[in-house]
Amino acid sequence: MNSTISPMQKSDQTARIRTSQVIKATAIIASLSLGFWNRPEAAIAQTNQSLAPITSFCSSDLASRIDRIIQQPRFRTARWGIVIKPIEKSTILYQRNPNLSLIPASNVKLLTTAAALQIADRNPLANFQNWLTVVNRYSDNDRADALRRRIGGQTAIRSALAGLGIDASSYAQVDGSGLSRSNRVTPSALVTLLEAMFTAPQNELFYRSLAVAGVNGTLRNRFRNTLVQGNLHGKTGTLRGVRALSGYLENPSYGTIAFSIVVNQPGQSGTALASAIDQIVLQTAQVDRCS
Repeated sequence: MNSTISPMQKSDQTARIRTSQVIKATAIIASLSLGFWNRPEAAIAQTNQSLAPITSFCSSDLASRIDRIIQQPRFRTARWGIVIKPIEKSTILYQRNPNLSLIPASNVKLLTTAAALQIADRNPLANFQNWLTVVNRYSDNDRADALRRRIGGQTAIRSALAGLGIDASSYAQVDGSGLSRSNRVTPSALVTLLEAMFTAPQNELFYRSLAVAGVNGTLRNRFRNTLVQGNLHGKTGTLRGVRALSGYLENPSYGTIAFSIVVNQPGQSGTALASAIDQIVLQTAQVDRCS
């Protein structure tokens, strides 16, 4: 079974996602072969956690559910930036501080790789597919910084991102990896990038370079035994007091959803921040049009 769901395959999405949950509750995730390494990913064993029942709810309830998560007392001093938007719809399902400039940690790598894809489309780079996978899926900081230099530095990145509709005032990038706390980006800019890359000629390369929830890369140990497993392609971000997750989530009712969740809270447990982000994603996975 191939856990990767191409963004171009939308037919019968509901049936496939719900069927996969039954299989995942009792089996091992099959190896994921993406071709970049000419070998499949190692199979990942399931935990003993029971699969939670799939209960959908109307989109009108999503805001209150997410607000309950981020308004917990322990997040009183947190700065949240969230945008959740279906690719095929102009409606935004949820947003909070969409234009707040935040430290994005390794979500900066999305800027680096998206720009690199635009530049490589004009000037092919050797072993480029492998570079993308190492940077996005496995979040290799050295490779990300080297890729930034390799494609011409920040001037080249700024020009390439402008071509994707990314306003230069919506981000401040000082490295390729996101290690610097001087990096800033808005969740709105990240979602704009995700939307642009979804329809760009380099769509498949970008999409398949991302980590898959519960399967590989930096997301291999998250969302296991949930309906999100295998149905989210994303980029994590981790620094002290910073957590981020942006990417594509497959939803039975809305199709592919582009989302960005970034939180900055110095002194807060990274586990608590990541857990809250995961709860938001799980809620989004269950939302239904109800119309």
